Amino acid sequence: MGTIINRPAIKGDIVHVARDKLGNILVIDDRKHRILSFDSVFEQSKILRTAPHLPVHEYNRAMLLPIAWREPARVTVLGLGGGALAHGLHKLLPESRIDVFELRQKVVDIARDWFSMPVSERLNVTVGDARVAVEELPPASTDMILTDLYTADRMSPAQAQRQFIKACSRALSNTGWLALNYHRMPERDGNLFRELRRQFPVLLVFKSKTNNWVIYGCKKLFDPWTLPSNRGKELEKRLPVGWPKLLKKVSMLARNDDAQS
Repeated sequence: MGTIINRPAIKGDIVHVARDKLGNILVIDDRKHRILSFDSVFEQSKILRTAPHLPVHEYNRAMLLPIAWREPARVTVLGLGGGALAHGLHKLLPESRIDVFELRQKVVDIARDWFSMPVSERLNVTVGDARVAVEELPPASTDMILTDLYTADRMSPAQAQRQFIKACSRALSNTGWLALNYHRMPERDGNLFRELRRQFPVLLVFKSKTNNWVIYGCKKLFDPWTLPSNRGKELEKRLPVGWPKLLKKVSMLARNDDAQS
């Protein structure tokens, strides 16, 4: 029996459909872009077909911003989607190792076959539950964790759990960064925000045009406003995603001056 596809609200032509126990996975082409959707009205990933290493969504680009302050030797990405973050990192950081954890094998296959995700010794993709993967990472084993865990219609509850934040913090080096994509801003008097403050002496935030909130936590106390004025332009030459404009939208969320610098 064939699978009945409810056409999503995303404009374009469906060029590929795959299915697993979690549902449909659609690849949609418009005039310039290729889009990944999990059988819904939401775009999980979007790339320029002529430049697949460039993330299109502003929040996706914003998740790269910690690299302006520190270039990591090892990056961990939780949630692959179409591989936009992983591909951008691979292009931007030619000496770094990138480890990606993705729940669905068919999403990995589609990222490789339809979104030009590079095959490289520096880019390793593991199929498995990202929540378990983070718990099993050795202490201080990665310099940056980028987490973008979403199902077809909502954010994974794991990203809002204190245990998840603690596990990410434990896995990070002592100058490491965590970047989380939230669909709404955590409440400042809630347990999640308190845990973020407990684990990270500096918290920054970026609000995207689509009302995504990207929260950045740095394990080391520092002044983010001392960034060299030409840093954005230098990164723009390596990966043109609008670094200077993105950096201007970052603001301080919380700072613990009692933490050791």
